[in-house]
Amino acid sequence: MRLEFSGIGKQFGARWALRDVSLVLPPFQSLAIIGPSGGGKTTLLRILAGLETPDAGRLRIEDQWVDYAEEALLLHRRSIGTVFQAYNLFLHLSARDNVLLPLLRVHGFPVAQAQETVDALFKRFQLLPHADRRPAELSGGQQQRVAIARAIAIRPRFLVFDEPTSALDPEMTAEVLDLIAELRMEGRDLIIVTHNMVFAREVSDQCLFVAEGKVIEHGQSSELFRHPQNPLLVNFLAKVLRY
Repeated sequence: MRLEFSGIGKQFGARWALRDVSLVLPPFQSLAIIGPSGGGKTTLLRILAGLETPDAGRLRIEDQWVDYAEEALLLHRRSIGTVFQAYNLFLHLSARDNVLLPLLRVHGFPVAQAQETVDALFKRFQLLPHADRRPAELSGGQQQRVAIARAIAIRPRFLVFDEPTSALDPEMTAEVLDLIAELRMEGRDLIIVTHNMVFAREVSDQCLFVAEGKVIEHGQSSELFRHPQNPLLVNFLAKVLRY
């Protein structure tokens, strides 16, 4: 997968969440985006997923510049599997219907094909016994597995994860991270915002350190974590890896 950011900026009120992000990344399969809270990493991820429109600049994914006209942007969003920090499941629907609904209503799957897709994913993610339960009846880890199944079911170009384990306890965190690592081993393209530095280092090919609305440092993950160059990244890693 290839990405190019050209002068990307995003403003919320008087505050610039991103400022003139310009970067051409080498080809990668898995990209980790790390950095302090409020530094701009989630805003950058949301622009990649088409959930935010930049106020300045352009974004290229593979060989195509993203078109932010309404109709084109809708198609862009539909081509990406997004997994949110807070799951974003419909509370009044069963786990199965949370995955079926977008397949039928948004992506136009035939009913039989949609049901077969959901059954296969629920079997793989050990969700079949919980398929008829509503989100409130599921653990956090089960809810996040449903959200990942929903993202995969649409056959996305790539998957984006916005801090997918921040609301989970340690055991459930390990379960979800193992699943994401498994998806990477399958050859799926992933972009992950995470506070888990060990996971970021192990699961990603490339890493961006985003702070103060800018990409402060980037590079091959193994090298970036082993030999950080920018003082902001050095201090950040020293703090988050202390315990």
